[in-house]
Formats: sequence, C-alpha cells, structure tokens
Amino acid sequence: MKTLLPLILLSAAAPALAAEVTTAPVTGTLLDISATGTVSRAPDVAMIGAGVVTQATKANAALSANASRMTATIAALKSAGVAARDIQTQSINLQPQYRYGDNQPPVLTGYQASNRVSVKLRDLDRAGAVIDALVAAGANQIDGPDLSVDKPEAALDEARAKALATARARAELYAKGAGLTVRRIVRIAESENYRRPVPQAAMMMRAEKADATPVAAGEQDLDVTLSVTFELD
Repeated sequence: MKTLLPLILLSAAAPALAAEVTTAPVTGTLLDISATGTVSRAPDVAMIGAGVVTQATKANAALSANASRMTATIAALKSAGVAARDIQTQSINLQPQYRYGDNQPPVLTGYQASNRVSVKLRDLDRAGAVIDALVAAGANQIDGPDLSVDKPEAALDEARAKALATARARAELYAKGAGLTVRRIVRIAESENYRRPVPQAAMMMRAEKADATPVAAGEQDLDVTLSVTFELD
C-alpha cells in the first residue's frame, strides 16, 4: 500500500529525507471514497516458455541429445530475429526413469533430460511464426504466450487521474446530498494495480505464413485503485 501526502512533492532522484509534516487539523466531516481508474492497452510484448525433453538408456546420451536439440532451438530463435538478451535458460534437469510393478522393486529403464528457456518477443506480429520455428527446431514443450504491456507507466498515470477524478466526483455528490461542501483531500492511498485480459476485444495478429500458429493479441485493462479521504464542511 502506497500513501501519498497532499501538498508534498518529492523528486524520484532525490535522496531519502526524514521530515516532519504538519497539516491543518481536521475540523469537518471525514468521507472515505474508494475509486478505480481503468485504461485499456494492446499488449506489445509476449513471454513464451520453450523446452526440450529427451530420453535415453544412458544419462550422457539423454543429456547429449538434449543439448543438440536445444542448441538448434536457440539457433532457430536467433534466426527468427529474437535477440540473445531475450533468451534465458530457466532450468536444466536430468532424472532417472523407473518401471514400477506390484510387489517388485523399481527397475531403472533410462534417463530423461530437459532444458527450458524463456523467450521475450518484442515483435508480436511474428509470435506465431516464432512458435512454429521452435517446434520445427526440436522444442517439444511450449507454454504461453504471456502477453503484457512493456512500459505501462504512462497508461497507469492515466488510470490514476481517472481514479482521482471519480473519487472527487463521488465526494461532491455525497457532500451535496448532505448539505456540505468538499473542503480538501486529507489522504490518498494507492493499492497495487493489476492487469486483466479482455478476450472479447482480441484481434488476430498478422502471420508471416497463412498456416502459422495463430496468436490473438487482444487488449489488457490496467487498473489503479485509490482510497481517498476528503474533509467536508
């Protein structure tokens, strides 16, 4: 929970300061209002998980086969225009595989190797084509895409302005009904924002090939909720 004190402006670049803030005492009626501001934006980045799973009777054979296919997978990503900085290894695993039977001890049957990477796509028009390239290169596990707005700050500021305007309008409504007037804002607290997809607004991304895996971009709602305390008199 973040609390904003009225009439105080601190530069983000300024060092932290210890200060005592004195405000005029509250003499009127306090009114608490909660309001949410929402803006919609089209996602511009996507996160995709890609993995290679291989099996062999020997551990080194399973790991070697996995390394070969993952090397090809990463090469395919780079050929598709994904920068090296947007490809990150998430996990590498090698595990024995057993066959189980009733009242019998486990029998070792081989080994399974897996390697997973996360991929950040900055060109959503090619998302489907990149997924297809991953599978063609040897990836046999795909999850995502997780679509998001890369730099949401401006949109969130717009949502904040909407939330504050809504809170003030409601305060004016309550004050008028009570025969009072809004004197000032005493306190503003901002809750964490969240983003929710809006599937019905989805539009199909342009694909490089007619048979490329389709990916729907859609829109996302970015929300900011404010708790505002007004003084009425």
